[in-house]
Amino acid sequence: MKIFYKQMQRGFTLIELMIVVAIIGILAAIAIPQYSDYVSRTRASGSRAELGSLVTAMTFCYWDNSSNWANCTTAGVNAIPVVTTSKFVAAQPVLGAGTIAHTSTATESGTATQLTGTLTASTVSNQANITWSFAAGDTICNAQRGLKPGAGGCP
Repeated sequence: MKIFYKQMQRGFTLIELMIVVAIIGILAAIAIPQYSDYVSRTRASGSRAELGSLVTAMTFCYWDNSSNWANCTTAGVNAIPVVTTSKFVAAQPVLGAGTIAHTSTATESGTATQLTGTLTASTVSNQANITWSFAAGDTICNAQRGLKPGAGGCP
């Protein structure tokens, strides 16, 4: 008389492994672009935050010089700090009469083109505060990869 033993299944079948690999592939196809956008938005907001001390110093310089930008366009002079390149700021900002042009390390989607912007001070007569904002065409104001509308001075 023969005795048959029922063998227990050990491991995974090929179809089970293929299903798991397919699910991981689908999740990666969705997650990687989203993560890339998240990193770019973080870099854009980080660059704007690093310009905060420069904005404040230029504003005080303007007020201290009788509402005149003439002495407020050189970093390292009149208490205007020198902003160096960092993880968020790609190049030394260029100062002008009430403007700060800068390049962020944030990039456009699918390219290595860095997002740029020029902060411009609004100095209206009898205005209590100076507000700094970007122009509508600045690439740093990019809802997907940069600053969202209404954030950091974007229109």
